[in-house]
Amino acid sequence: MPALATAATAMIVDDESPMRDQLRARLQQVWPDLSIIAEAANGIVAIEQAEELQPDIIFLDIRMPGKNGIEAASILAKQALVVFVTAYDEYAIQAFERGAMDYLLKPVEADRLAGTCQRLQERLQQRQQEKNAPASASNTASDQARQVEQMLTQLMQQQSQKREYLRWIQASVGSSLRMVSTKEVLFFRSDEKYTLVQTEQAEYLIRKSLKELEDELDPKEFWRIHRSTLVRVSAIAEVSRDFRGRQLIGLKGHTEKLEVSRNHTHLFQQM
Repeated sequence: MPALATAATAMIVDDESPMRDQLRARLQQVWPDLSIIAEAANGIVAIEQAEELQPDIIFLDIRMPGKNGIEAASILAKQALVVFVTAYDEYAIQAFERGAMDYLLKPVEADRLAGTCQRLQERLQQRQQEKNAPASASNTASDQARQVEQMLTQLMQQQSQKREYLRWIQASVGSSLRMVSTKEVLFFRSDEKYTLVQTEQAEYLIRKSLKELEDELDPKEFWRIHRSTLVRVSAIAEVSRDFRGRQLIGLKGHTEKLEVSRNHTHLFQQM
């Protein structure tokens, strides 16, 4: 893909250092002349740094401690072009309502990012033209407002037709971050502090609660079988009972048996 030549400045805001590193590397690949002048781990610091450094563009995560990305964007979008970069697609409408230029899902793909950067470059050039020709600025602003309104309408129609569910799980592995596809997950099991993510090859610990996961995952793909367990339906190999009459689930590619609580045995009456 051709690299963009326009020089500009940007900030990256994400509470996960590996994700900042990944995005910086992708940006260097598709837009070498873009200068990353600051990084921040939450919305509060981002607002302070943006006020001081005045970047042209801000790549902004949504779920962060302190002030989250949606809250921060209400302020940041007044002084810079904002692009949301997040693992959660349910915030798309709010993102554009806060003035976002685009909405990228993690892990960011180079081709998708290149398209976003091309639009950012065009918008920066347009801003410069508006400064040089104030008389046309109002017409340009009206056109942009109509474009945003059309985009919001399309997004709302899409959300009413089909809800988009969580597709990737962020899991820390030492000092790095692993993006685990939900199609790899066999089951989730929670305790008081962490949730275990089990795949055929490995297990990971995340801080997201089982209730949050249940709200964000497709209920046709993941069933709650116990107050502490969610299982991927397509990973179930068999359902049996032990000598005490407990219903147990056997999984494909895994030796552990998962207990089904009495409140959830109805899920397997036809199996």
